Amino acid sequence: MTRTVRTYGNWRVPASAGLMGLGTLGTVFLLGSLVLIVFVVMIAGLLRGAIAGAVLSVVLLTVLTKDKHGKSTMSKMGVRMLWWKARSLGAHLYRSGPLGRVPWGRYQLPGLAAPLRLSEQQDSYGRPFALLHLPANGNHFSVVVATEPDGAALVDIEQVDSWVAEWGHWLANLGDEPDLVAASVTVETSPDTGTRLRREVVGQIDEQSPEFARQVLLETVDAYPHGSSLVRAFVALTFSPGRDKKITPEEMGRDLAARLPGLTQGLSSTGAGAARPLPAHELCEVIRVAYDPAAAVLIDEAHAAGEVPEIEWTDVGPTAHQAGWDKIRHDSALSVSWTMTAAPRGNVQSSILTRLLAPHPDIARKRVTLLYRPLDPARAAGVVEADLRAAEFRATSSAKPTARDMLATRSARATAAEEAAGAGLVNFGMIVTATVEDLDKESDARAAVANLSAASRLRLRPAYGAQDSTFAAGLPLGIVLPMHLRIPVEIREQM
Repeated sequence: MTRTVRTYGNWRVPASAGLMGLGTLGTVFLLGSLVLIVFVVMIAGLLRGAIAGAVLSVVLLTVLTKDKHGKSTMSKMGVRMLWWKARSLGAHLYRSGPLGRVPWGRYQLPGLAAPLRLSEQQDSYGRPFALLHLPANGNHFSVVVATEPDGAALVDIEQVDSWVAEWGHWLANLGDEPDLVAASVTVETSPDTGTRLRREVVGQIDEQSPEFARQVLLETVDAYPHGSSLVRAFVALTFSPGRDKKITPEEMGRDLAARLPGLTQGLSSTGAGAARPLPAHELCEVIRVAYDPAAAVLIDEAHAAGEVPEIEWTDVGPTAHQAGWDKIRHDSALSVSWTMTAAPRGNVQSSILTRLLAPHPDIARKRVTLLYRPLDPARAAGVVEADLRAAEFRATSSAKPTARDMLATRSARATAAEEAAGAGLVNFGMIVTATVEDLDKESDARAAVANLSAASRLRLRPAYGAQDSTFAAGLPLGIVLPMHLRIPVEIREQM
């Protein structure tokens, strides 16, 4: 009996109806420009009307000209100008600690993560969990869940399909979770220092065992960490009670205490393994190592000695932090971040991201972060219907619609039918961050990510001019990027 392998797909980019792919606001701008040119001709004459038409044509051309990532020339010019402004103001530089420019002399997180405040609460099972509070930009509260995924090696296809289905159900249920605005999954690969293995083996060696057996064990402990990697996964959940509700972290902690056991239990059935809330001191270690990978050895040695490193939240930031146009230098490492501009086209299997998530010899530390923004059922219905109308408008606005427009219409109809049948709707994106401790390996890391993204059929673009913000958003901190944009997401989608 042959079994059909399941495939997945039908991802869609939200778009609004408009002429020539301009969107609603772009179409309004086009029609307004034509009306303006007519008035200029009527008032100032044909010559000045022609000049105004030429200027508006150039502006319109910069909006219509797009690269393979969907970025228009106008948007890239705006990003470049904002980068020059930030560089001239010195906003790309950060120095902390006693020699820094901040008066309190601590190692505070830079950029988007600077306003985050950390406290520790307990859930209904008595497990401590870190609670991050962002007072501004939406009044967000975030919790981080640590998972231990086993991977799909030597696992039956039926079990993998079951995990994928349970993961889809878990994401769909997030839309019904009260006050939940975003979720993120971070898979981090890093070199194994070997201290955990040494502590486990040395602590169980019997003194009465043969000398040869002890030597073999010790040689294995010394040789095994070379080239081995450590894979960790975190799930960050972000809640927002609203801008107007004055709620304290203690009150929010009591509310989440009864909800966290159900959320972590639901993750266990998705293949995430044992899921537990991350305590405050472990979250501090994760963020400290992300900004200074050299600290990982010291932290592991402290744990091997049976000690808990005393790292406070005000000391997890970098000592030096310098953002460049296409990279970022922080303490003992250099990082490059990419954002996903297009999901895999067509249908894919569940193993499409295997190579991207696996450790790579040319990248010391790699983080792949999936960003999710679940939509509540009331809003999801309006979104899919608006997308269907926009797709039908593009297909019917031309006498000979393209095959791409016809396919987009069928895809939009399928999405609307699935949502009407009870499926959830989730906006998602991806951030990939590659960190190297040897600066000479930067080009190797870039080439490795390019090859891995091609194997996963993803389209990744370096986060030009926003490397520091993208680096922070790729950490398990629950940062919701749309809340930090100057132009609201709703307006950007209409454009």
